[in-house]
Amino acid sequence: MIPFLGPDDPLPPVERALDEPNGLLAAGGSLSVPSLVRAYARGVFPWFGAGDPVLWWCPDPRLVLVPSELRLSRSLRKRLRRCDHSVTADTAFTDVVEACAAPRRNDDGTWLVPSMRDAYGRLYAAGFAHSVEVWMDGRLAGGLYGVALGRMFFGESMFARVTDASKIALVHLARQLGRWEYPLIDCQLPTEHLVSMGAREMPRRAFLGEVDRLVRLHPVPAPWRLDGDLTASFRAPAPQAG
Repeated sequence: MIPFLGPDDPLPPVERALDEPNGLLAAGGSLSVPSLVRAYARGVFPWFGAGDPVLWWCPDPRLVLVPSELRLSRSLRKRLRRCDHSVTADTAFTDVVEACAAPRRNDDGTWLVPSMRDAYGRLYAAGFAHSVEVWMDGRLAGGLYGVALGRMFFGESMFARVTDASKIALVHLARQLGRWEYPLIDCQLPTEHLVSMGAREMPRRAFLGEVDRLVRLHPVPAPWRLDGDLTASFRAPAPQAG
């Protein structure tokens, strides 16, 4: 059994999370900005469907991406070199979240129910949530969003309306976070998409130790802006052997 929390109740110790379903810790509680910040600072995130109470999770192991370990396929490298897109940060947060919440093929619903979308909007307004947007022909083609505390980034969701657009967003995020000395991106649970790009599993205890250390560091202030040379760096010609 898991506890059902009142609006002001603290989360239980993460060691009490269930093995099945993996990482389920508690139900109920609040989606206020302070509650969410406290949860993420402990490596806990909300995830629930329409009609369900708020559910809190801390799975073991945890999927993470080290920015320096990002892997790019040959086709993705070629796509990054094209001059058919631009990438921004924190310019269309609400649009990104709405796109992430849209129904997807072979998906019966969305975990990004209205209360969750509102909650992340409040986190964005408070400077804790951020988005990366990929634009093609003046339209939003893909993107992602997540929560940042200290020098730790917790990825939440991504979407693509054009092939590879979400991957382009992740590549730019990882490269920028690497420059800012954010050593870890939380990817929560394994997906083929993320594993193919270099994400790997980390034992929960080790992950929580990193989270505890990184959330105490000084953050890059909001709103985030990508370095001006970041996109151009992908388009630079490969050096010729001399």
